[in-house]
Amino acid sequence: MTTAPEMRRGWGRRMKRLGVVLAGLVLLVAALDLLFPPPLEKAREISRVVLDRQGAPLRAYPLTDGRWRMRADLDRIDPVFVEALLAYEDKRFYAHWGVDAAAMSRSMLDLVKAGRIVSGGSTITMQTARLLEPKERTLGAKLQQMIRAVQLERRMSKREILELYLTLAPYGGNLEGVRAASWAWFGREPRDLTPDQIALLIALPQSPEVRRPDLRPDNARAARARVLDRLVWRGLVAADHAEESKTAPIPTRNAFPALAWQAADEVLSGAPEDAADVDSTIDIALQSAFEELALARSDALEDDAQIAILAVDIDDRSVRAAVGSASRQKAGGWLDLTDRARSPGSTLKPFIYGLAFDDGIAAPATRISDLPKRFANYQPENFDRTFRGDVTVSEALQHSLNVPAVQALEAVGPKRFAAALTFAGAPPRLPKDAETDPGLALALGGAGMTVRDIATIYAALGDNGQAAPLRWRQNDPQPEPVARLMSTASSQRILEILRTAPSPAGRMPASLTQDAPQIAFKTGTSYGYRDAWAAGVSRGRAIVVWVGRADGAPRLDATGRKAALPILFEAFDLADRILGDAGGHNDVHPDMNDMKAFSPLAQFGSESVAPQILFPPDGAEIWADSPDRSFVLAARGRGELTWYADGHRLARNASGEPVWSPRHPGFYKISVVDAQGRQSRANIRLLHEID
Repeated sequence: MTTAPEMRRGWGRRMKRLGVVLAGLVLLVAALDLLFPPPLEKAREISRVVLDRQGAPLRAYPLTDGRWRMRADLDRIDPVFVEALLAYEDKRFYAHWGVDAAAMSRSMLDLVKAGRIVSGGSTITMQTARLLEPKERTLGAKLQQMIRAVQLERRMSKREILELYLTLAPYGGNLEGVRAASWAWFGREPRDLTPDQIALLIALPQSPEVRRPDLRPDNARAARARVLDRLVWRGLVAADHAEESKTAPIPTRNAFPALAWQAADEVLSGAPEDAADVDSTIDIALQSAFEELALARSDALEDDAQIAILAVDIDDRSVRAAVGSASRQKAGGWLDLTDRARSPGSTLKPFIYGLAFDDGIAAPATRISDLPKRFANYQPENFDRTFRGDVTVSEALQHSLNVPAVQALEAVGPKRFAAALTFAGAPPRLPKDAETDPGLALALGGAGMTVRDIATIYAALGDNGQAAPLRWRQNDPQPEPVARLMSTASSQRILEILRTAPSPAGRMPASLTQDAPQIAFKTGTSYGYRDAWAAGVSRGRAIVVWVGRADGAPRLDATGRKAALPILFEAFDLADRILGDAGGHNDVHPDMNDMKAFSPLAQFGSESVAPQILFPPDGAEIWADSPDRSFVLAARGRGELTWYADGHRLARNASGEPVWSPRHPGFYKISVVDAQGRQSRANIRLLHEID
């Protein structure tokens, strides 16, 4: 007879053996789990999306096989949709460990009763396992899905599993995941969905091809109605809302986001390879406006000319908009023309003079000769093939005179100038025969520069001469200055000269327009009219416009002033209206602050003050864009004012405004006289259009 102590010892031995067996099973399962992990590689194959600075998609990229699979993020998905999905597909999702025993039992019972599969009993986790490892629907495959589901639950949180399912779920054709489906069928992110949209997104993964809205709209409508009825039964949708939702039109396929086509490539090129969504610095509203502007202006051109535009915030060098081409329907439209080296024409002249100011060689009022001159074997001439004699540096820069610019470059040194541009992050691409000696032709565009290069140095001009690289991604660190292109004082003097240059035809001078941005701008035209440029700085922002053919063919008479400058001014208007003042940088030369303290408005309470000419101001140079151009004159004064040009009284138009119609370019004396005989004079110069 077995005694109690023996029984206890026997029971203990059996328990130990059972413990060893269970431990062995656990180790075996763990080993098998390590040896045969769930295939998660598919989850890493994701369509990448470039977002604007506020998180709005700019451009989405398909996978190499053409499928669209965008990573799901529960924070960006309508929570009502998630709640409805779980209630419809897996109501105990947060309670089970990958396999819902109750649902599986019900499925088996339905199978026995009906003799066919009525409900699958698969959980969201099991469906995710099937999406990761597709197999034919057999009992063995179901068992494998259950094992994989348990593995997924061990490795991932419930949130991660749900996001993975919503990334991989099929929605018809080449669409995978709820984000891709929402963009394809509704044209937007799945943040705020209507009941009919929620029902359709729940119905599609069950039979994605049979219910495709674009191919089988009747099937899609019927499936959506069944889901709506189920959601009403679950208490998630009101009955009247469900009936109304059943009548909603079945959507058609939409295109995926495709703004900033070329710029998105640049943004993506510097992002981590595992980043599905990349936050750029681009503003979608400004980008859209610039793309529309470039397309409209390009369509107005009679040839295959393209347009590239780049806008940069000076404070942090963030690229706010980048148009690589006006139209992909024109030749070269698939190229990013902001990154193609072209001759910059006269756009480099401000920086030559800036270095000359730094060296003490010249100042804005320095007189410089504009007469024919040969520099060794190089003899430049002005764009209009005329010379102006003795001019100031300010006049030489505003009129884009070539001989003075070459003289200044000779004094500064072309090698030093090229090195300064290189250190600033904008290296000039020199001809092969000039790799060691840039030459004086550099002053007139004798090197290759990109739109990005020009934006880099003009942003430096607006940042007191400090150069820093452009910034394309939100997560990139704030760029540190890499070089000082010129001193603060010189940059401010250059900006003031460029601000006071004559505005393009049809544009009111900013000084006479309330709240208008004062733009410090420079145009450029390359040899043979191949490239037309306009670059400017205003209100903490630098913008560059390039117009030309992608193949570099000439475009007759397409100067920077005619072809690019009007677009530049429109771009600044758009940026000012959409983004406002970027701030951080003054548009007025610090030395001009004392002048602002004097206000002639306060003196007009006295009868002894003469009238004040507002336009044209004394010393102004006015550009005539056509031989028959007329100008409306303006003055501030008391009573009736009479106007004269070179002693000849001027007539008035139908509105009573004085109109001056000069016949020839040259110097003129404009005067205005009030009823008491008090007068003011303005000596001005009328010019033909010059680049």
